[in-house]
Amino acid sequence: MGTVVQSISGLSWRNNRQIVASQGLVSQSAQEKAQSRIRASAGSTQNWCCTVENEEFSGLMSRRAAMASGVALVSSAVVGFPGDGLALVKQGLLAGRIPGLSEPDEQGWRTYRRPDEKSGGHGVGWSPIIPYLFSVPQDWEEVPVSIADLGGTEIDLRFASPKEGRIFVIVAPVLRFADNLGDNATIEQIGTPEKVINAFGPEVIGENVEGKVLSAEVAEHSGRKYYQFELEPPHVLITATAAGNRLYLFSVTGNGLQWKKHYKDLKRIAGSFRVI
Repeated sequence: MGTVVQSISGLSWRNNRQIVASQGLVSQSAQEKAQSRIRASAGSTQNWCCTVENEEFSGLMSRRAAMASGVALVSSAVVGFPGDGLALVKQGLLAGRIPGLSEPDEQGWRTYRRPDEKSGGHGVGWSPIIPYLFSVPQDWEEVPVSIADLGGTEIDLRFASPKEGRIFVIVAPVLRFADNLGDNATIEQIGTPEKVINAFGPEVIGENVEGKVLSAEVAEHSGRKYYQFELEPPHVLITATAAGNRLYLFSVTGNGLQWKKHYKDLKRIAGSFRVI
């Protein structure tokens, strides 16, 4: 359970169509009666068709409503919050956001643990994402993730504090990098610290990292190794590790003023990241 730190240098439904009977002028009464019967028949047929389609649509909507109610009930039973089932489906399974923060400790810090119920993954055949955790001061909160983000669909989480800075977590399939790492990859198999930061640093900061790496360290916690980097500019702390068949990148950043005033807290946040 010990911690080892090593420093490194050099781094339709469709709309119903109305059936409109053509109208014409006829001179004989027999023809008028015949045409009236035809129009009545067409109108009757139209009404019958509309009735059948409306009944089918109503039945379809009823079945959908029943299915939605069933999902909500299952969600309530699994998560354990009666009455909030549908909201949890919307917030958790669809948007992927379920609260995972603990209560503050005596120092005002809270621990976030990725909930087991949280949606996420990279398609059929991928194993569930192994949970991770980290600690933040009390004013940090989760913020929505957008698919327009630099990291795209691989950004699993965002946190922010208006006073101190921002956090995001990238969880990427290791098959992006090699096809022979198996289902229990390690960060060492993916590459050296220099290779990892050169390959994945640009995904974090949006530009080449050459000449921006101030320091690199290797830490070990509970048998898992973590590469820890500090870059400038921009001011950012990156922690990288691997677990299962995914690479984890944990980024902590802030603007110049935030970095100057809260560097100690930002450094502590970066060092608290663990895959469990």
